[in-house]
Amino acid sequence: MKKYIILLTMVLSLGACKKELDTVNPNVIVAENFWKTEGDFQSALAATYKVFHDVNNGYWGVRGVELSNGRGDDFFIRNDVKDLYQLSTFTNTPSTGTPSSIFSGAYTGIFRANQIIENAVTAPITDDLKKQFTAEAQFIRALNYFILAINFGATPIITAVPKSQSEYFVKQSPEEDVWQQIVTDLQAAKAALPVSYPSEWVGKATQGAAIGYLGKAYLYMKKYPEAEAEFKLLLTAPFSYDLLPNYEDNFKPEFDNNKESLFEIQVQNVGGTNPWAGENASEALGVTTAQEFAPTEVAGWFEASATDKMFTEFQKEKTTTGDFDPRMYASIVWNYPGAMYYNRPFTEFKLVFGYSSMIRKYQNWWADNEQPNGVYASDINEKTMRFADVLLMLAEAQTMQDKVTDAYEHVNRVRNRAKLANLPAGYNQSQMMTEIRHQRMVEFFREGMRFYDLKRWGLLEEEIENSDKVGKEFFNLQRHEYFPIPQNEINTNPNIEQNPNW
Repeated sequence: MKKYIILLTMVLSLGACKKELDTVNPNVIVAENFWKTEGDFQSALAATYKVFHDVNNGYWGVRGVELSNGRGDDFFIRNDVKDLYQLSTFTNTPSTGTPSSIFSGAYTGIFRANQIIENAVTAPITDDLKKQFTAEAQFIRALNYFILAINFGATPIITAVPKSQSEYFVKQSPEEDVWQQIVTDLQAAKAALPVSYPSEWVGKATQGAAIGYLGKAYLYMKKYPEAEAEFKLLLTAPFSYDLLPNYEDNFKPEFDNNKESLFEIQVQNVGGTNPWAGENASEALGVTTAQEFAPTEVAGWFEASATDKMFTEFQKEKTTTGDFDPRMYASIVWNYPGAMYYNRPFTEFKLVFGYSSMIRKYQNWWADNEQPNGVYASDINEKTMRFADVLLMLAEAQTMQDKVTDAYEHVNRVRNRAKLANLPAGYNQSQMMTEIRHQRMVEFFREGMRFYDLKRWGLLEEEIENSDKVGKEFFNLQRHEYFPIPQNEINTNPNIEQNPNW
């Protein structure tokens, strides 16, 4: 899929007007001559997956990565782009553009997924293909609703293609109903998706991805027994997920789609020449996130930095040989003996924000600059769920049921990969959760999880206050645990209401 499906593009539309013409031009793609072949559905799915890395609207595109990381106590975004600075410093409003774009992107993905699901029913393709394509679309729809639930809370649930203008204006459903829709779609996807695909389709949603996200949904719903049951499925046949021996390999392009990855967003430096073009023929299919975070000395814009709270967290425990945690070396770079960054000594770079480190994870830091292929588009896949996440979520689900002894094995697997010693015996629930929280913070820096982990644990207010994050004084839990419904949605949908405290 990394080399094939991302190259397919199309425009998905509701239909074509035939008031004046009874015939359809066979050279133009419209509803009447589409949805006929396997290729049509593969193209439609390509366009639906692709929204995830759209430069402005995609949750794992440039702005989405900045949004999902920007509010955490581990991350800071500077004031170069007003909308990003606002969300990072908790000064955003309903008119702030980036959350609005992510809201729009999620519903674009849902709309396209709904078209696939509806048209598969009557399409002249085999039943097996109908089943697979429907399940893929259900997975994509669920993942988009997951994005909406954790960021906006109560949102409209749309599971059919609107047939009239009035059907566009859908009122919000309670957040618990959104989570139930996520569970329903993921259960269906789990039942129908294959364990794997032929190599040319690598990157498509698999049964393992559906199970992983189903478990994650249950964890967010605090349904711990159900979450535990799903995660345990991924530890045995037919699944063969495992941790890579070297943590940093997860964030190098040559290790994309590896055994640790349940699902990742396929990006590649191909296509057009403009990574900011949007959905048209000029669009490059790489992402510019690495260029956004790189320092100015290597053709970057240095939009973001790890906080010193994050820098300190990495140093809480040394390896069994007395070295820094290898995840620290892989995630950030700082002034240690021999530190190199983009083939230069770290001391040649200026720390412009006063923080102690720069971001290394997902950067092309082994190249001379952030134009490794002659353009600003990087082709390191964004990993949305890794097996390390499964292990730590399983440990959390077990610990929250006071099955602390069962959690040891999974936490120690993550620790041992980081060259840390096994935990001492005898931890209680509180001690194990403290360890899990630490492991998640250092394991998933820059992977868009910290803010949402803290919210799930009820620790947002405490941890943001106890940080050196710029803008922490503006944080208000009742206001900022969710983004506001975008103002343009309020203006156009008479049936939707603004989130509380906005």
